[in-house]
This record gives sequence, structure tokens and C-alpha cells, in this order.
Amino acid sequence: MSDIIRRDPRAEWIARNRLHPLHAAMQPAQHSWMGPNGLIRKNPHGIGFIGPNGIKRIDRSGAQQGGATKRSAAVEAQLPLHQVAAPAFYISVVPDMVGGRLSSHDRDLLGLAHQLAGKDGAVLAVVFGEHKENAFATAGVDRLLVLEGDEFSGYAPEQRVQGLRAVDNQYSPRHWLLPDSRSGGGELGRRFAAALGERPATRVWQVKDQECIGRAGAGLQDLARPVARLILAAAECAEPVSETRHEALPVELSTAVARSLSRIEDLGAVAVDPAAIPMAEAEFIFSGGNGVKDWGLFHRTAEALGATEGASRVAVDDGFMARDRQVGASGTWVTARVYVAVGISGAIQHLQGIGACDKVVAINLDPGCDMIKRADLSVIGESAEILQALIDAVEAYRNEAKRDAA
Repeated sequence: MSDIIRRDPRAEWIARNRLHPLHAAMQPAQHSWMGPNGLIRKNPHGIGFIGPNGIKRIDRSGAQQGGATKRSAAVEAQLPLHQVAAPAFYISVVPDMVGGRLSSHDRDLLGLAHQLAGKDGAVLAVVFGEHKENAFATAGVDRLLVLEGDEFSGYAPEQRVQGLRAVDNQYSPRHWLLPDSRSGGGELGRRFAAALGERPATRVWQVKDQECIGRAGAGLQDLARPVARLILAAAECAEPVSETRHEALPVELSTAVARSLSRIEDLGAVAVDPAAIPMAEAEFIFSGGNGVKDWGLFHRTAEALGATEGASRVAVDDGFMARDRQVGASGTWVTARVYVAVGISGAIQHLQGIGACDKVVAINLDPGCDMIKRADLSVIGESAEILQALIDAVEAYRNEAKRDAA
């Protein structure tokens, strides 16, 4: 694994963006330059590192230069801290937290909340149950309220509405923001609005000049109305927070949440064949392209991972995959949380089709292809070897889980 080349797309984007506050920190140190007479000058103080005894060491191998400098700067540099010591009001956000983490839709919602909060308000995120997220601070959360308890786990909209009403009674937020999504935010927001007696603004894609602009007429028209107290926002409603770091201070409710006798019984998730999931609704897509030479191995890997199969146009035209599996502007636009591209170079139509995907993993031999540039995680190598290693890793993990269960 040490030979695998890994990239940091966000660090590279900051290094290209001269207006970003961390742009200067992401630039590699200048070790040589051309003098006025055409001679190459070297900076003897900039090349090297401090040894364990405090002695300056000269590194002539180049290992301390180039990409390593950018990566160390990315680790050491810190975004400006945004603090609200005494908030004048709160903007409450209830993210979906699918899989226990903030989705791209959730981050857009936090960006909108940050706009509504301004300098005097604070963004209060309300999360139900345990989570795996550790980036609330960089996502724009000033206060974090976690409502823990078995009554909030699974599908429990009635009890979650009770929790939100308790938050509303204590903090009296100026606005409530929930994602208008199929992952729970759309239903929970409408239930919560009925409990409060509020008329929510739904399918909102922009808040501007004290007006909410939402989709209407089967998505063919825009409906403008004054900014509502409860907003159900669509994806890409605002730019996510990226230039500030927030406190994400934990807060608690002063009183316990009233428990209600639920009329809904959660029987758990239903197992679904990944091949039966429509491409537009799939959360985990394993897609193959022209670089896949062993399609049998590709299908076995997708089955082992429990992923929905996809393909590039080249693979479909060559007859390796069905037409309904084609991903891209000329096929199906997908919004998966994880999209794995195996042997796909990244034509512009394909990149357009995966533009809304949360995390993109690329497996390719060409480190300079467009898919590698788009990916959040890149693995450079022969696809057959990597896919077989994935199968072995999944089987080893499942065997260990079975031994632990026994």
C-alpha cells in the first residue's frame, strides 16, 4: 500500500485559488530561482530539515520538496476561526446524516444557514443518535446538539419531532433548515411544520433579498415567497462553508425530551438486490470503463462490495454492460454517496453525470487522466490486481466478523 499514489484535491484547489486565505501556506518553498544575469541561484537555508539534535540537514534526494511540502502545509495550516461568543439568535439545521456523516446536501444546507446567521447569529446543528462525523467545525457548525437515546434510532419521526419541539422551546431559533430529501429530511420537516403550525417553504433552492425561491409546477416554475421560519431546502441551495473554521461547541437541552407512544414500529432495513436499484437512486456505484480487461472479476468485485454496477459509454458501446447502466450526460445522472470508477479516463460527459456524487474513487493506470483529477481518492495501478485485493480484503473482514460473532 505504500507505493499507492494518493492525492488531496482540496489542497490542490487551494493552491490554485489565489483568493483563498490558505493559498500562501499551500505554496512550496522556493529553493532556487534565476538571477538577473541568467544564473540559477539556490537558497541554502530553505533546502533541508531540522534533525533530531536540532542540526540543519541538507536533503539532496528531493524527498523533502515538491508534493511533500504541499501536504505538510495542508496539515499545518489552519482556517480562520469564526467565533460567536453570545449569539443574538440561532439558525437551527437538522442534517440527514446518512451513514452517520454529513452529505453534500447537508453541507449546502449549513452554507445557507451561515448566510442567514451573518455575524451576530450562530448555526445550531441538531443531530440524532451516534454519528461518525468529525468535520462539523469546517462545515460551519457553531453549536452542536446531539440528541442521544434509543428512541431516536431507526425510523422514529414522531419521537424526533418531539425532540425538535424541545429544542424549539429552549433556543427559539429564528429559522429552521432541513434538507428536502428522500433520506428523511423532507418527511421530518413536514411533520415538524404541522406540529408547530407553520407553513414551510419547500424545495427552496435560493434565499435572496428576504425571499425564498423554491421549485413549483413539477419543477418547471419558481415560486417566490417571504423567508419562512421553517425552510426545506434542495441540494445546491448555497455554497458550502470552506473558508472558515467554526467552534462546534457542544450544547445540551435543559429538560428531558418528552417520550410519546409511537404509532410506528420500525422493522429494520429490507435487503435489496443492488442490481435492482435504479442508477439515479443508488448510493454506492461501482462503474467500469475501457480500462477493465476482466469483466468477470469486475462483476465479482461489485457483488462482494454490495454495489450497484455502472459503466462508461465506451463499455456500453462495446457490449460489456447494458444501456441502462450507462453513467453520464448521455446516460444517467447519478447522485451516489460513493462512486468508484475503474478504468474510466473521465470524458466530459461522464464527469458531468457524476458531478453530484459525494465521494469519487478512481482506479486507473494513468495518473494524469481527468478522472484522477476529479477523484477524492485515487489508486494508480493495474485494475485486475486492485480488484482482487478488494475481494480478498472484504472476505477477510467478513470472516473476522463471523469469528467475533461466534
